[in-house]
Amino acid sequence: MTDSHAPRSMTPMLVGAGALAVAGLVAFAWAARTNAPQPVDGALQVAVTETACAPMALTVPAGPASFVIRNDSSRPLEWEILDGVMVVAERENIAPGFTATLTERLKPGTYQITCGLLSNPRGTLTVTATAASEAARTAPPLAEFIGPLSEMQVRLIQAGAALERDAKGLADAIAAGDLGAARTAYATARADWARLGTATARASDLVNRMSPTAAMLAGREGDPGFTGFHRIEYGLWSQGSTEGLEPVARSLAEDAGALRTRLREITLAPADIAGDAARLARHLAEGQVRQGVNLYSGQDAAEFAAALDGLAGAAQVLSPLVTAAAPEAAARVQAEIDRTRTAIDAMTADPSPAARDRVAHGFTALAGALDALNPALGLET
Repeated sequence: MTDSHAPRSMTPMLVGAGALAVAGLVAFAWAARTNAPQPVDGALQVAVTETACAPMALTVPAGPASFVIRNDSSRPLEWEILDGVMVVAERENIAPGFTATLTERLKPGTYQITCGLLSNPRGTLTVTATAASEAARTAPPLAEFIGPLSEMQVRLIQAGAALERDAKGLADAIAAGDLGAARTAYATARADWARLGTATARASDLVNRMSPTAAMLAGREGDPGFTGFHRIEYGLWSQGSTEGLEPVARSLAEDAGALRTRLREITLAPADIAGDAARLARHLAEGQVRQGVNLYSGQDAAEFAAALDGLAGAAQVLSPLVTAAAPEAAARVQAEIDRTRTAIDAMTADPSPAARDRVAHGFTALAGALDALNPALGLET
């Protein structure tokens, strides 16, 4: 007959094993209590009983969400968020009577939550969309920006080359003493400069040599620092002569060459295309349009039209991505470009303060439309 009791020699071993098991449970419970994360502000409270979750249905907005799970059952449990068969997030080994905190960034959709035993019914977690989640959902992968970035850089390099070429043409016309040709060449080179407005802020040292205004200099038109475009403009229109301007024009052409070199080396981030354009539009609206920029020749309308061409070019390189992600944002930008161009055309015939105000309002509205592009592309939240 087989003895159903363990031999006495095994008793200490069993007692020791039992003690270890009890010690393990005590240590487990203590660890669960002392290591439990503190509840997070705004966290949803979930209690898990023997048979269900309370509540069984939860709703949170997309993004970071926190849950404080309390185990009201009699056994350790894990709490999971499931997307089909995939575990999105989980918190394991929650001891009876204890809580655990789970924080996870969630995408919009409907998920299941486990409620203790595998046989227990599952609850539902609904994650609602937000503006940020919609932007992220429609955002093209960063690889999609390689084309627009390359195209934007090519546009800037080509515009820089045109400026260098036309600045040399201006210097040649001045050297020939041909006032009419020099004035025409000035207008051409100045338009090149305006089309580069989204990039020239990256070369402030060159800007300070190529386009300082007399109002920013202590000696105004007589200041030695009065160089570049406006010194030439002052000579050609206010003084009606090319005399003494050739060295200024040659220096301008050299600086244009230096700018072209920098444009070849420029590094743009995806957000820079719309961001730089919005900043330029706002800069024009808040200063140059109302105050004037070509004070001696009166050619502001032509300059603003060229600047608008540069802004339209930036919008154009982003257009395929924006149209796919947020067609209403693309349409708004184009509408504001068209309105601003109409206002500039009207200013050409009527350069009154009221006409300038309309152009300024156009650039302000365009800046707002451009500001919306990066969020639409998931580049800002």
